[in-house]
Amino acid sequence: MKFYDLIWLIPILPLLGALINGLVSNRLGLKKSVTNAVAIAGSGLAWLLGWAAIVQWALELGIHNTHIVSLFSWFQGGSLRILDGSVAEVDVAASFQLDPVSALMVAFVTFVGFLIHVYSIGYMHDESDRAYARYFSYLNLFMFSMLVLVLGSNMAVMFVGWEGVGLCSYLLIGFYFEKEWCAAAGMKAFVVNRIGDWGFLLAIFATFMVFGTLEFTEIFPTAAAHPDHYAA
Repeated sequence: MKFYDLIWLIPILPLLGALINGLVSNRLGLKKSVTNAVAIAGSGLAWLLGWAAIVQWALELGIHNTHIVSLFSWFQGGSLRILDGSVAEVDVAASFQLDPVSALMVAFVTFVGFLIHVYSIGYMHDESDRAYARYFSYLNLFMFSMLVLVLGSNMAVMFVGWEGVGLCSYLLIGFYFEKEWCAAAGMKAFVVNRIGDWGFLLAIFATFMVFGTLEFTEIFPTAAAHPDHYAA
């Protein structure tokens, strides 16, 4: 098994950290040292696996090649007649891809995300054990969402990451929800992200109606081959 075949595991690692700290450490009030170990392991292992996958992909497949890992067919919704008159099948896979853009973003997100986790250990040290675990659960979940956003091989998977980032922004901004101004700031972030959701959903629908697919590896070459047609 190649590291670049495990790119799906990169976001899963911080997700596991979020679940453990959110469902176990927070509920049981476990010590901060346990929360630290779980949070740092989730973000740190994602960083190591991400960089290992990028290096191996670049050396063995080349940085100009896109590598896709498809886990399963997410949903199938029959067929639709798109703008050019043809019929396109609605078949969206839960899949991830490694290309120059996603590789750059994975390297950045995992490295900076890991540093933020390390910095937060000292910054949040005075919080109660439960609040401490809740914070790191949110932070791990934010990293998971960012990685899904940048690794998704189609617009549907990217949208899942987008929604997760919006949710985590709301949770982290309003972390001290007992303070009125924090709760208000979190709600503002939530509302702004919901406005963005409508634009994203419209873009997904419009893209499918034009190209008959949501897969980036099919959209970009088609658009590049007929720039004047799609610009109009």
